[in-house]
Amino acid sequence: MPRFCDVALPVPVDSLFTYAVGEMEPVLGGRVLVPFRREQMQGVVVRLHDTPTQKNLKPLLRVVDSEPVLSAEQMQLGAWIAEYYLSPLGEVLRSMLPLQAEVRQRRLYRITELGQRILQTSTQRALTETAEVAAEQAVLTYLSSGLPTTAATVLAKTSAHTATLTSLLQKRWITRESTAETRTVRRSVSVAVLIEGAPTVDTRTKAARPPKLNQNQQHLLAELANAQGRLPVQELARLPVPRTTLATLVRRGLVRIDEIAAASPFAGSAALLSPSHFSVTHSSGTHSSVTLNAAQSDTALQIAASVQTGKFQSFLLHGITGSGKTAVYLVAMQRALEMGKCSLLLVPEIGLTPAMVAQLQSAFGDKVALLHSSLSAAERVEQWHRIRNGEAPVVVGTRSAVFAPLHNLGLLIVDEEHDISYKQAELPRYHARDVAVMRANFLRATVVLGSATPSLESWSNAQRGKYTLLSMPERVANRPLPAISLIDMRQEFREIGQEHLLSRALITEIETTLKRGEQAMLLLNRRGYSFVALCRACGEKLECENCAIALTHHKSSGDLDAHAHSGQRLECHYCGFRRTVPQRCPKCDSEHLYFFGVGSQQGEERLQELFPHAKIGRMDRDTMRAHQDFEQMLARLHRGEINLLVGTQMIAKGHDMHGVTLVGVLGADHALSMPDFRSTERVFQLITQVAGRAGRGERPGRVLVQTYHPDHYAIRLAASHDYATFVAQELRYRTLLHYPPAAVLTNILLEHAELHTVSGWASQLDRWLQQHPHPHVRVLGPAAAPIARLKRIHRFHLILKASSRKELALLVRQMLEYTDKLGIPRRNLTVDVDAVHLM
Repeated sequence: MPRFCDVALPVPVDSLFTYAVGEMEPVLGGRVLVPFRREQMQGVVVRLHDTPTQKNLKPLLRVVDSEPVLSAEQMQLGAWIAEYYLSPLGEVLRSMLPLQAEVRQRRLYRITELGQRILQTSTQRALTETAEVAAEQAVLTYLSSGLPTTAATVLAKTSAHTATLTSLLQKRWITRESTAETRTVRRSVSVAVLIEGAPTVDTRTKAARPPKLNQNQQHLLAELANAQGRLPVQELARLPVPRTTLATLVRRGLVRIDEIAAASPFAGSAALLSPSHFSVTHSSGTHSSVTLNAAQSDTALQIAASVQTGKFQSFLLHGITGSGKTAVYLVAMQRALEMGKCSLLLVPEIGLTPAMVAQLQSAFGDKVALLHSSLSAAERVEQWHRIRNGEAPVVVGTRSAVFAPLHNLGLLIVDEEHDISYKQAELPRYHARDVAVMRANFLRATVVLGSATPSLESWSNAQRGKYTLLSMPERVANRPLPAISLIDMRQEFREIGQEHLLSRALITEIETTLKRGEQAMLLLNRRGYSFVALCRACGEKLECENCAIALTHHKSSGDLDAHAHSGQRLECHYCGFRRTVPQRCPKCDSEHLYFFGVGSQQGEERLQELFPHAKIGRMDRDTMRAHQDFEQMLARLHRGEINLLVGTQMIAKGHDMHGVTLVGVLGADHALSMPDFRSTERVFQLITQVAGRAGRGERPGRVLVQTYHPDHYAIRLAASHDYATFVAQELRYRTLLHYPPAAVLTNILLEHAELHTVSGWASQLDRWLQQHPHPHVRVLGPAAAPIARLKRIHRFHLILKASSRKELALLVRQMLEYTDKLGIPRRNLTVDVDAVHLM
């Protein structure tokens, strides 16, 4: 039996940690609990061996898994991600396992010897000079017994604050430890059950038998009797009786409490099915309520044939909006299921999962599992085990679902593959689309990347033969693409002499649409009411105190002018900082504070003024805070309870709403000024995608795009539905400027709370790069990042571009070795391979 094991821990260090096995039996790909510094940490075993790396190795604390939770294929995938994205393996493996809820970690505080001496030698007068010092004394006194105590207990017993504990830790007067213990996670619901044969209540007269129950107890028993003897405890808690009533009845043997399995996290999704959604059927005797057209049938057959070969193949499915790509996915997944293979479908946003789950459940019943970050920890564990146990061979989810533990995975589908949401913003910074392609490669499976506006990287791969291109150039049922008209807002201003949110043409179209009993959508890709608060006297812009970004104005209803009013809210959408709007300019004391720019909140308000009889809804991050909010909003749209919807880009993604015949696009061209080489591509994709929401039913659609740049090629070609010409022109620019896909790119970001520190690091890296020039790598910067300060952290970045990925990776690794010698902590250094955000 091996004597040692190498463990990958979720720490920002590019190394493994060796522990002595002792009498335990860890397994490759299984979890273990180990001591790490002053904490107990969960890691994954990646190697078993008999070669000690040093003397007196620490032993394992506990083996969590008796069999691997990560298969050999998943371990191989994790190693590739760590290598490709230059991420610590432990961080990668942690992101692959949504099982944190199975290990409970507790942080404990203990007084140190130094803290004991400070407590004994300090005088009462010295320790009570200030409230802060008094709080520190209270904490030290409470911990003086030497017993480890949780933070919650310490703070409750001493009335100190978290900042007090932080200060004491920095002074080394107390120490923090962590312990970990495994536990079984099972989602359950408590149900009160009337015990059969026990004295009960006459539900007609409410008379108690025997007459020894008070009125509250009689009332509760009557409710149980009327509900056939069973009710969830949560429902009983709503009754106007004390909470102790139920406990008393349990103690007297009249009621018992049962724990039953909780309902599925996507129960009720069927309400989101639109009339075109169907159950998948085939030649084996099943049937379909929708007939696939020729392009759909040919595409589904090619994908199914590839799955059957058991060889790796990657497809790029370019299907225009409304061409029926989802129907093709369902048919291909059903074919894979008939072959005994599992399927995985990725969607870019949590808001798209309810409708997709509804369709999958309609087709595959309870064989469907769901994975995304809005599920509770217990729900994620439950879904993960269903998948691993083979109960759910069909999985749908967002980015992290690419790691779903499916056995015999034969088909991977990435819907809306162009969406930047597939790129992880935190460590490890993987791109789920590219991970899906590599996972399919390892498994000899088929991967399908679908989009109406494929990313330039995927399109380039298809042109070079790395992907097989599949085309679906027509909408289902021969429905036409919506006619797109451009409204020149410069000309609008010249003609009416005023700046208005909605043009005259768009107002007229909305009125006509609503009179016909149809639905309209307006894209306004900014949250809040106004996105700049400015002093007209001195020009001062109100910025976040933590970030180098303007505060966004959010206001309550009833304030209908552009002047500042005390009590309104200014908010930073990056760090969450909030403040009320000052009555006067904080710089010059002028009262002339004005708001500029229009957000979705103001858009909703203006629509209410113009169309008072419309049923208006708003969809943005302020109104859609939970996945249930998405479900409710989409259900209301499908039922016709909303006929005018305004929202940010989340309304543009994949929603199938057959009543929508008009789409208005407001201010989408603002993004053209963003300091990002992908801004033009994103504007084209956004206009094309949101335009595709119109005319998906029996009635044709119409789109009006308000713009100040009607001659820009991205806007002009989006209006003519000309993806091929746009891609050809954009690729020419990318090639000339050496940007992806004509080159590979890595963004290096340096961050620190002190400006002089981070600027010094940037200068040192600049000198090193000049001393170690690489002929095939171009370096841009260092320079302050476009958002130079975020959450009180100053930011500098460098952009490295190369024609060879191998050469770029080699240079970055050499640079990381140099930063280690400089003592730049890895937590202050971000390496973003294939970056999609440069802000």
